[in-house]
Amino acid sequence: MDFLLSNNNFLILIVAVVSGIMLLLPAFTKKKVGRPLSASEVVQQMNQNQAILLDIRPKDQFKTGHIPQARNITLNDLATQSNNLPKDKPIIVVCQHGRTATKGVASLRKLGFTQVYSLENGQQAWVEAGLPVKKS
Repeated sequence: MDFLLSNNNFLILIVAVVSGIMLLLPAFTKKKVGRPLSASEVVQQMNQNQAILLDIRPKDQFKTGHIPQARNITLNDLATQSNNLPKDKPIIVVCQHGRTATKGVASLRKLGFTQVYSLENGQQAWVEAGLPVKKS
């Protein structure tokens, strides 16, 4: 035990504990918000399960290019407009890069939606995959 408490080894012990926590943290957050889906998995969900695409980007970003079937409800309006969304179909939340979508997924889950996912790396991944984009 004295070996672990010496000054040099104490620092190593702290680094090891912090590293372990950092490695486990993503596993716990993914359970809360669900696993992000790749662009091809989103297409499968749309074709097989009639998934609803929910683009939470601001309206000006949405107009510059979005997934053709996507509905635009901003993150701030999600709670008030979620009553227009079906609870029996998968909902895939889309943002620009995939980071903000996790907040949208968490909000929808709090509102009682169970089949909620995000598009991994967001609209950017959709465009990079060469999938169709609609401008409005």
